[in-house]
Amino acid sequence: MSDLLTKHIAWLTLPDPTTLDVETLTLLDKACANVGFLPNVFSVYTIRSDHMLRWIKLFNAIMRGESSLTPAEREMIGVVVSAENRCLYCLVSHGAELRQLLGDPILAEQISYDYRRAPLDARTRAMLDYVVKLTRTPVECCEADIEHLRACGFTDRDIFDIAETAAMFNFTNRLASATGMQPNHEYYSQARQPIDSSGESSASDNPVESAA
Repeated sequence: MSDLLTKHIAWLTLPDPTTLDVETLTLLDKACANVGFLPNVFSVYTIRSDHMLRWIKLFNAIMRGESSLTPAEREMIGVVVSAENRCLYCLVSHGAELRQLLGDPILAEQISYDYRRAPLDARTRAMLDYVVKLTRTPVECCEADIEHLRACGFTDRDIFDIAETAAMFNFTNRLASATGMQPNHEYYSQARQPIDSSGESSASDNPVESAA
């Protein structure tokens, strides 16, 4: 574990792993076991491990908790917000997760690079247009935006989930960019092959950590 935490993955100096508390070390070990490697975001967040332990619960609630938004839709929001913020870490890590969830690496890449050119339905495009506005010019968000999303079939609870997901990625994007966080190399090759008719990927990718 110590070499995973001390390699150059950010501009900040990370704490000595021997100084971390048991709860933090348990979380890091669990992440390694689930993913096959330690996502660099966890390593960097050990600088404030007490904050990390709270953040990861919120992150998982937003991204994997109960919602009418599918996990793929929430990841779409994540990569589109990250593209607007030019956040290298989140684009790479969540781009990998979106490829996995969609089972269609081409569509996932189109959404990551420029969702406006991707073959999306009007409902999905409205959702992504809204999170771009919330990211670029939040002061310009208005009731008409809510009315448009309602007209596209979103409930008020859905709209709250859209906004909360976008807000959470704006938060993580800024921390990743401020600290110079580098994506794990493993993310770049994950889920590059389409999912076949049996639901299995033809590539032997590592699973993508839902909280990375």
